[in-house]
Amino acid sequence: MTVAFRPRPSVVRRDSGLYAYERALARRGLTPIAGVDEAGRGACAGPLVVAAVILRKPVEGLGDSKLLTPAVRERLHDQILATAHVGVVVIPPETIDARGLHKCNVAGMRRAVARLSCDPGYILTDGFPVPGLPAPSLAVWKGDQVAACMAAASIVAKVTRDRLMAALDVTYPQYGFAEHKGYVTPQHRLALETHGPCPHHRYSFVTVARGMGKNEMGAGVA
Repeated sequence: MTVAFRPRPSVVRRDSGLYAYERALARRGLTPIAGVDEAGRGACAGPLVVAAVILRKPVEGLGDSKLLTPAVRERLHDQILATAHVGVVVIPPETIDARGLHKCNVAGMRRAVARLSCDPGYILTDGFPVPGLPAPSLAVWKGDQVAACMAAASIVAKVTRDRLMAALDVTYPQYGFAEHKGYVTPQHRLALETHGPCPHHRYSFVTVARGMGKNEMGAGVA
């Protein structure tokens, strides 16, 4: 089993710039470096999307996807796909309900790395350690704010998921998926109270379970 490995004696300051982790690892020959992140962990509807990215060249304007405008995220997403090695995994709600969110997240990170067209020499994961990865790895708290490859993975995961939720909104406009992307908002709660959950909700989540009595098979297609 691959264990987490922190190169020494490097100390990477969180204010050293978005490429500091990559530079420190590269100095020790631990390349190429993959960043892994997800989107949709806190949502009660829609899939969990996990992305792994190995940057082949710097991408100007990278940052935490949550802090960027939708237009900037879209532009960076397309640029990353055109210039980097990318692996993406989409995990549907029914799998999350059956296996549990954290297990799906961990498995998704492994699968996303496996889909990269280039074998990583080192892997940075967002938030928590992921056992069973094919290279040494390090969990970085809020890594999408401090490591370029993780920021890129965050952008790819979020834009991929946002596009999927916008497509669902066409079929289920009564929920407002294009607006809140499946996260719990007053608008989403009211829609669940009114229509009950649809097949793309996560039935194991408390907010969704409370609306089950309205329509257990999901709201009708508008």
